[in-house]
Amino acid sequence: MELTREMIDQIAAKARSYVAGEKEEAFRKEVEALLEKEDWTALYDAFYTTLAFGTAGMRGVIGGGTNRINTYMVRKVTQGLADYCNAYTASPSVVIAYDSRHWSHDFALSAALVLAANGVRTYLYDTLHPVPMLSYAVRNLKTTAGIVVTASHNPAKYNGYKVYWSDGGQVTPPHDIEIARLANAVATEDIKDISEEEARAKGILSSVPTSVDEDYYTMVISSLRRPDIVKGSLITVAYTPLHGSGNVPVREMLSRLGINCVVVKEQEEPDGAFPTVKLPNPESAEAMTRVIELAKKEKADIVIGTDPDADRMGLAIPTNAQKTDYMLLTGNQIATLLADYLLSTNREMGKRQLRPLVVKSLVTTDLVRRIALENGADCKDVLTGFKYIAREMNAIDKGENRDNFFLFGCEESYGFLTVNEVHDKDAVSSAMAAVEMMCYYASRGVTLQQRLDSIYARYGYSTELVFSRDYEGAEGKAKMASIMASLRALKPGDELARRTIASAQDLLKEGSGFDKADVVILRFESGEKLVVRPSGTEPKIKYYIFLTEGKGGRAALEEGKDAILEAFKAAL
Repeated sequence: MELTREMIDQIAAKARSYVAGEKEEAFRKEVEALLEKEDWTALYDAFYTTLAFGTAGMRGVIGGGTNRINTYMVRKVTQGLADYCNAYTASPSVVIAYDSRHWSHDFALSAALVLAANGVRTYLYDTLHPVPMLSYAVRNLKTTAGIVVTASHNPAKYNGYKVYWSDGGQVTPPHDIEIARLANAVATEDIKDISEEEARAKGILSSVPTSVDEDYYTMVISSLRRPDIVKGSLITVAYTPLHGSGNVPVREMLSRLGINCVVVKEQEEPDGAFPTVKLPNPESAEAMTRVIELAKKEKADIVIGTDPDADRMGLAIPTNAQKTDYMLLTGNQIATLLADYLLSTNREMGKRQLRPLVVKSLVTTDLVRRIALENGADCKDVLTGFKYIAREMNAIDKGENRDNFFLFGCEESYGFLTVNEVHDKDAVSSAMAAVEMMCYYASRGVTLQQRLDSIYARYGYSTELVFSRDYEGAEGKAKMASIMASLRALKPGDELARRTIASAQDLLKEGSGFDKADVVILRFESGEKLVVRPSGTEPKIKYYIFLTEGKGGRAALEEGKDAILEAFKAAL
């Protein structure tokens, strides 16, 4: 893009204003150096927009500038959160956690000091803690809100800032809208500050009590359905925290259960550079390579991986009795296995009068729905984002839903929840549920692969194809909008990927059955279902193609998958 003189002047003014307000020397000098070199292209990318505080927080590339995440932007949005909390209640309080990413501790401390300067009682973890333990802490300490500094599974250059409300879930309307409005309107001169020494001396800032961790561990242990089968089980778990915050809690839980856990040493310690992986995401086969190699060496019974903030869990299972080969499960396969285990166990052991509720994202396999309904449960689809699952849990907690109790929540992107005391996806407690499930079937002489095959035989085989396309920068944002507009223009009878569209659903329109969202759902006469949505946290569009077993059976479906994927990729 060719920059005009007017554009350069505007960017220069924004950059100088940022320099005046940025307290962190490293970020300030980065922008000062660009100004000195008159690198207007780099400055434009850093300042052409202001990183917005969205419906649950913000995420961006670490660096100097208003289109980056840095100390200034963290302080800016925290001032907006403080303003909202003070207007909402007379005695607000906030608890803050952070993961292993670069600058996470610094951003967390900066946020804590802005809150404290605004008279908000603030609890800050002394060490890195995962998302689920923050969600639990919000509920345990009964705080007004919570913050996690993390960019989840994104590449090392990213960091982020997520806000939680008093229920332990990510903020939802009306709180998210008002916090975003206030945060985005904050000017440099509005941001209040206090030193850490003064804040702690006044008692307005303190560390999170260690008892909160202990309460969380106790809760997870008590959530096990068949604890006697798990405790002391002679199995081996191979685990990788992928340099993140899951290392301590996952190993602590397994230790308390008396289960042998072997850990990938090169990925054990927290490291925001994530030096051993391209992407610290258990969805990635590459990220799970080392733990699977370790599993083969140690003959592990199950393989577990968690992302940096330990809200996503990946599993791999042995495919033969010799444990020389392992299969990495998809998010939908994990959801299917856990849903089947929890629902069948509840049916066998449950004595409640209420019906269990399973909540899944609309891009999670419908096989979960079929399993739920056959086991006497209700199943509800919600928009992508675990806050929508948390909202259904809140409806039960508040007595708005008197017919159900929460049993299981899942997203195909490796997000699972098997406990009611946490209101976001939880890789720690889900890992324990997966270990329990494996131990149970092993006690009956059944492997998890055999159980999965039996589920397919009973309910019908389903699979999915998922791909995404990245669109970085200002031009990428415009391209994403254009693509979504073209998909919205499609109607029944039109063709896409050499297939005739049977129905088209636009979730931005009224009457879709969902909250308004930038999502398009296309169903084809040939049986496929396509869901398209821009990511809420990354500059990309995600495409989900759902396939179900036809007349040719499972083998024919598997054989034709590659051709189907290529047809859709070419069309999209």
